[in-house]
Amino acid sequence: MVVPHHGTGARLARHRLADELADLVPPPLLADLVAVLAELVGNAVRHADPLPGGVVRVAWRLRPGPTGPAVQLRVTDGGSGAGPRMRTASPDAIDGRGLHIVSGLASRWGVDRDGLGQSVWAEFDPTGTARPDLVAAG
Repeated sequence: MVVPHHGTGARLARHRLADELADLVPPPLLADLVAVLAELVGNAVRHADPLPGGVVRVAWRLRPGPTGPAVQLRVTDGGSGAGPRMRTASPDAIDGRGLHIVSGLASRWGVDRDGLGQSVWAEFDPTGTARPDLVAAG
């Protein structure tokens, strides 16, 4: 799906993800997916350029498994001069914790770059380990 490169983009993406996966993943996993997607779209809006048309592309992939579903989220934007990086936030800071949240909730996350921009992805594996078949080639 595409969402506007605007603050409303994260809300639209969260609602669509929650609607589509509500009956497919356990509620605790869905809560983590919604939180991470909000962070990734929010970061794309705050820190990166939009894709052509002033949008951000959002995608997810669900793979059933014997111990539960594995999910990959992917947010693609027009990129920025400096790629995503974890920052150290002071206790009084109002931002700077987003990728720490992503790292804490996802099994693994990373960044792929191509001619259009960059995609930040996060994987959720029911065993807590990364699934190579969910990782897109960079």
